[in-house]
Amino acid sequence: MKSMRKTSARAAVVVTALALALSACSSGGNNADSGEHDATAKQPAAGFDAKTMGSNYPMPEAGVAYDNTQDRDALQQGGTLTLDTSEIGPNWNSFSTDGNTLYMAHMWQLYQPQLWDYDVSGNPTPNPDYLTKVEVTSEDPLVVTYDVNPKATWNDGTPIDWTAFEATWKTQSGQTEGYNPPSTTGYDQVKSVEQGKDAKQAVVTFSEPFYPYQVLFGNLENPKAVDVDTYTQGWVNNPHNEWAAGPFKVDSFDDTQATFVPNDKWWGDKPLLDKIQFKVMDPSASINAFQNGEIDVTDVTSADRLKVAQGMDNTTVRVNYALSSAVVTLNTKADALKDQAVREALTQSIDRTKLAEIKFQGLNWHEDPLGSEIMFPFQEGYEDNMPADATFSAETAGKTLEAAGYAKNSSTGIYEKDGKALSIKYTFFGDSPTQAAIANAVQAMGKAAGIDVQLDNQDPSKFSDVVIGGKYEMLIMGWSASDPYGYSTSGCQLYCSDSDSNFTYIGTPANDTEFKKAGLIEDTSKAIAQLNKAEKAALKLYGTFPLYNGPQMVAAKAGLANFSVSSQGGTSGFKDLNWHAENIGWQK
Repeated sequence: MKSMRKTSARAAVVVTALALALSACSSGGNNADSGEHDATAKQPAAGFDAKTMGSNYPMPEAGVAYDNTQDRDALQQGGTLTLDTSEIGPNWNSFSTDGNTLYMAHMWQLYQPQLWDYDVSGNPTPNPDYLTKVEVTSEDPLVVTYDVNPKATWNDGTPIDWTAFEATWKTQSGQTEGYNPPSTTGYDQVKSVEQGKDAKQAVVTFSEPFYPYQVLFGNLENPKAVDVDTYTQGWVNNPHNEWAAGPFKVDSFDDTQATFVPNDKWWGDKPLLDKIQFKVMDPSASINAFQNGEIDVTDVTSADRLKVAQGMDNTTVRVNYALSSAVVTLNTKADALKDQAVREALTQSIDRTKLAEIKFQGLNWHEDPLGSEIMFPFQEGYEDNMPADATFSAETAGKTLEAAGYAKNSSTGIYEKDGKALSIKYTFFGDSPTQAAIANAVQAMGKAAGIDVQLDNQDPSKFSDVVIGGKYEMLIMGWSASDPYGYSTSGCQLYCSDSDSNFTYIGTPANDTEFKKAGLIEDTSKAIAQLNKAEKAALKLYGTFPLYNGPQMVAAKAGLANFSVSSQGGTSGFKDLNWHAENIGWQK
């Protein structure tokens, strides 16, 4: 759908809490056997053997990383990992809204600083390659002190020190004109960033407390990249190896591929792999590429893709809850969608259960319609925040339009007002059967409610241009979590009236305040309750609504260790937010 609920924007992967990605882009069908989950069986951490798993697989276990976790000494030195992606750039600055996609987040994990490690459940610890100590040194005011690894150095030879924290705060706080961060949440509550006992210690002082503080400074901005022109334009078609500091570096790239090789400047464990390559391809083509040995991992979260994997030797399938959510986004700047009654009727016309059935057909996966774009159903504190009036009903949708002055044309069956038929453009990407089936279903649902839905099919490579450029009226997109703190960070990114990542272009100052309150609350359960309150109010504006969470299913070549991530996400929970790419490899 890191695009997916990923962009607050999804701290260790991207700068904010969710990353944008294509949604529902896998092909689908009804070719896989149906059946019930085996409640007594357990999925091996390395995944199922593709040929024997069938459809009677168990639900994933909480707290398990399905990534074939192995010690480094069990893996061979050398080898290549080839992955698919939907796009390369064009903007390589994941700190900006323009570069804040799941696909760019994956690449930043290879060659840019990742300051926090997460376990499967999302518990954070400092990444020792970059941080030797992180400590709250004052509660009032809140002060967090970061000790940077003495070995940590940018590729151009400049030490990574407190100035990188200062640069990150400067670009992400929203306090300086010209920058376009995906979210300013938390950074806008920092009062100062100063040098501590020496240049390798950063002291961050807050003007008002922000919790959890770990969501901030997950990545670091290179101080040499902070002038506005460089920040906004200087990363276009330029990954800037010299401003990076990770186990890999960019060896080559163009519109079709990006290749990473070990970074000779890296001070940590030597990468096991000789090369990691991303190949751009339509999602519908990636399953064939996997079958032909062109890529080593692919998403199989659809029936026909899963069936292909099940026919292959030396293939494992790994299943877990997805750290992403598919959402419908309505552009309130579009003429027809400026009217809230139209947006409400359109929401009422959509049978979310039916769309989920199409998406997960043949996967033996069932879930209730999603009630939040921020929290996942498997997280404590999750609530259904959808308005009561949003319940699916074509009849109710018609009544909503009639109350707003629309009348149904007896010949066309489409509602009109002031002589103009109510017509909405639905944009979708790629040529997969699932995408087409969902688009056709949305069109039919609209027609049943008296709304003309016109289909607009775009190439996946146009995704960022269409979404960030506002060149749509209605679409399904996704947000992929880049940290476990969505309750504190993601609300304002998605819903606040002044957020560059609010692609509905609607919100209220009063509700902006309600979202920001969550980050002031140290008690997690109370912070989540505040988020739920704010999201309930935001969804009543009918600019967006959640569809489904779903499984993440990945097929990988047998023997691939410490990795489970496809272009759409991975199966290791929040652990996927920092790949530790130096440990990815092939078993001996």
